[in-house]
Amino acid sequence: MNAPAAPLVRGWEVVIGIETHAQLSTASKMFSGAATRFGAAPNTQACAVDLALPGTLPVPNRGAVARAIRFGLAVGAKVAPLSIFARKNYFYPDLPKGYQISQYEIPVVQGGRVEFVLEGDRRTVRLTRAHLEEDAGKSLHEDYHGMSGIDLNRAGTPLLEIVSEPDLRSAAEAVEYARALHALVVWLDICDGNMQEGSFRCDANVSVRRPGQPLGTRREIKNLNSFRFLQQAIDAEVQWQIERLEDGLAIEQATVLFDPDSASTRAMRSKEDAHDYRYFPDPDLPPLVIEPEWVERERAAMPELPAAMAERFRRVDGLPAYDAAMMTQSRALARWYEALRDACVALDAGRTASAWPKLAANWLMGEVSKRLNAEGVTIEQIPLAVEQLAALIGRVADGTVSHSGARQVFEALWNADDGDVDAVIERLGLRQMSDAGALEAIVDAVIAANAKSVEEFRAGKDKAFNALVGQVMKASKGKANPAQASALLRRKLGG
Repeated sequence: MNAPAAPLVRGWEVVIGIETHAQLSTASKMFSGAATRFGAAPNTQACAVDLALPGTLPVPNRGAVARAIRFGLAVGAKVAPLSIFARKNYFYPDLPKGYQISQYEIPVVQGGRVEFVLEGDRRTVRLTRAHLEEDAGKSLHEDYHGMSGIDLNRAGTPLLEIVSEPDLRSAAEAVEYARALHALVVWLDICDGNMQEGSFRCDANVSVRRPGQPLGTRREIKNLNSFRFLQQAIDAEVQWQIERLEDGLAIEQATVLFDPDSASTRAMRSKEDAHDYRYFPDPDLPPLVIEPEWVERERAAMPELPAAMAERFRRVDGLPAYDAAMMTQSRALARWYEALRDACVALDAGRTASAWPKLAANWLMGEVSKRLNAEGVTIEQIPLAVEQLAALIGRVADGTVSHSGARQVFEALWNADDGDVDAVIERLGLRQMSDAGALEAIVDAVIAANAKSVEEFRAGKDKAFNALVGQVMKASKGKANPAQASALLRRKLGG
């Protein structure tokens, strides 16, 4: 990876690779026409193909393939002109066929890379592959006594399994990589990214070694469906492996589960290797052929990618790199920023056109982000219209309301007290003093009443000047424009 070396853990180097299952956003399953809608009653979305009834044949979902192509293009991978569907043989009650249709030797997406930023450093993780496969069903234990139920609604749901190289060196890196990957698949609209519903889940392959030594034996932590659990699970597994090795014991390759209640990992079964699954080409499915024309159609239909959009915001709008990265965290936020920027420019309220992008970004990163996080909602659920926020930003820019007053107006708009910015400003009594004569009278009175502060300021004490400004604001009941009050004070004091 092109990044500073991660700190060692008690003298051990941590090595992590991530396998991510992204559920593709198709209306039907990978090899059948059954629906993929979440939350349906058990076994109401499983057709004869999903149940593996005799005589049924799988038919690949063209939409799922198209989404895999888009992902490959986005990460700079090779989209294989010919790939093979294979049977991965294992026997679970929720896998009716006794095998899973996946890809092994020739996946549809080969190579690629994902970039992310951690502590100000740009990191790159290489991808090994991304392949199409079907999901299994679900075993239900909670509602049964001494028995298990089987829900086959998920059986056959299309997945894109994205496999990274073992390039990650800490739980923090693994989480930021997973966040970047999550943001990308949602941005491309190939996955809804809903981790609570299982649409995006990670398996972490973790091992430790002394620096310079060969790779250690890895253990795979399965089905991590939150970034917090991913961090906790890797940290717990790293500590377990180090303690075991320092006690002189060996690490055995295994599949493990993370228990969030005890913040520990526990072995579920010995880890299989590829030969244990007895992969072979599925005789019911011909090779998947992707013509160059199909790839080009998908390329033409792709949205502008986050990195390219952030670069445009830096180059055209003049945003700092950090602001541009924040504005491209999601397509919805990027659309909101562009709409707000344009609405502000249209106001022409005492600012040059080049100043508005930064003001719009500041509000989205500041008050808007703070309120969204506090209420656990997304930018799509914001109760303000773009035009309302633009009008408020304009009133700050033209000096009608102070920054602190604008925050009060924002709260009122958010709570739908009133939809008109000027009406809220008037109702709350937040309009700043615009009468130069009235402001000058207040400044003169403050100077006359605070001779000691005036003397200290003239002696070079800046804090005394701030105290005088504060007295002006107090005397005006917060309605004086701080910048105008400061300028007038300095002129009268000769500062």
